[in-house]
Amino acid sequence: MDNPFSVWIDVGGLDDIPRLGSRVVTTPAVDIAIFRAADDAVFALHDRCPHKAGKLSQGIVHGTSVTCPLHNWVIGLADGQAQEPDAGCSRTVPVRLEEGRILLALGGA
Repeated sequence: MDNPFSVWIDVGGLDDIPRLGSRVVTTPAVDIAIFRAADDAVFALHDRCPHKAGKLSQGIVHGTSVTCPLHNWVIGLADGQAQEPDAGCSRTVPVRLEEGRILLALGGA
């Protein structure tokens, strides 16, 4: 469920991100990686692998996962969870598509 105090911010069009690609949105608090799957689903995570803080936005997207470019950890895009045998989590950010535009929920109390 979204935080009722979040503000939805338009961060660009779906076509700004290639399929199986990503882009980074920089905020004052953290960089957020937005990923586009082959089926045009979008996901958003803090741009830090839970292992050694590798930039997930520079990883390889496959299905609904991304492989960290540093040590090949596989992170689920929907939940941020590392796949076994690795353990850890990258924080997810609420994201949605509206009429071809990508919206991120930022802020909160």
